[in-house]
Amino acid sequence: MRTPEPVLESSAAARLDVTSAAVPARADWSPVIWYALVAAAIQMLWLTFAAITTDSAHHYGVSVTAVGWLAEIFPLLYVVLAIPAGALLDNRFRPALGGAAALMAVGAFIRAGGDSFAWALTGQVAIAVAQPVILSAVGKLAGEYLPERDRPNGIAVGSAGNFVGMLVALGLGPVLAAHGHLGRLLVVEAVLALIPAVGLGASLRRPGRPSDEHAAIAGSAARALWGIPEMRTLCGLVFLGFGIFVALATWLQTLLHPDGVSDTTAGILLVGMVVAGVVGCAVIAPVVSQRRRERRYMLIATGVTAAGCLVCGASGSLAVRAVALVVIGLLLLPALPIVMTASERIAGRLAGTAGAIVWLAGNLGGLVVALIVQALVHHAFPAFAALAVVALAGFPLVLRVPAARPAPAVEVDRPPA
Repeated sequence: MRTPEPVLESSAAARLDVTSAAVPARADWSPVIWYALVAAAIQMLWLTFAAITTDSAHHYGVSVTAVGWLAEIFPLLYVVLAIPAGALLDNRFRPALGGAAALMAVGAFIRAGGDSFAWALTGQVAIAVAQPVILSAVGKLAGEYLPERDRPNGIAVGSAGNFVGMLVALGLGPVLAAHGHLGRLLVVEAVLALIPAVGLGASLRRPGRPSDEHAAIAGSAARALWGIPEMRTLCGLVFLGFGIFVALATWLQTLLHPDGVSDTTAGILLVGMVVAGVVGCAVIAPVVSQRRRERRYMLIATGVTAAGCLVCGASGSLAVRAVALVVIGLLLLPALPIVMTASERIAGRLAGTAGAIVWLAGNLGGLVVALIVQALVHHAFPAFAALAVVALAGFPLVLRVPAARPAPAVEVDRPPA
């Protein structure tokens, strides 16, 4: 007997109509806003000890190198866990993201649960495990809860939380942990992490609309993208540039401590660098990307970053170092969104995978360059000179960037959902 195909098609259409009717037509910004706060919290927890490295070492009775690992564990675990984190989000998006936010909050309270380095390290590891899931979710979250016209703004809001968290960490650390009160800082940050984790968990109870956005890095797509010379060049630039930023954020306070620079002052210097970078991301990056002046900008940013690092190493003047760091932040941090935009232009329909690959390259660079500086952390000028060399290594890569010619988009089918 023949199957009554028209009836089945009609039933299927009816089910689709019912499903579509159940999907909210308007934007749901609540999960996006709570996500941005969670992203801010996890960046705050990453940089907790950045501006107070020396005091933290004294508090825990360990070396500054050991304290450095409390930050360096984040790029290390990001590189290891980014691919499985993306696959987890694609298979179980809301439980995975909500669980990662909860793990972040648990890790923050673990750090505050005991007054030893073991407690701090255990908490940081838990938070670092949650980080790849949280940071990889921004595109898929916007795809599920926002209509297409609002998704770029949603991604921008979610991503902005990262910079907010950095500023909070660099500002809170020297203020709350002064005079040996590190425990007070850890408790405050734990509360600040718990609030958005609870808010995000509550907002994710409402299912979003079906989306074809993917968080996982598809193997075939990654191989196709890596086969494009321009893509490899962009990843190399992010490896170097993001590596320099992570190294400075991790070790600046320790490098300047022998010259009598206090934790509070080092925190202010880092805040100035990040604020200048945020301004550059908002003002400079869109203009460079729209006018396709990536090569010219990268040449300037590379040269200025190298010179700024040498100035920080050679000068004993706090004012000169402050100016150098602000200029480095202004030009170095916008390079990341510029590269992200260029990689999306190259990748076409594989923009999500391209962005994930760029983030992987950046975190790997953050780990490698931070470890180079860690080996020289008690010798300020050689450490800053090493950062200058890392920046100069970008010149050959910049010369491979097309002057103003758009690279062809990759034509590779997206993996099935």
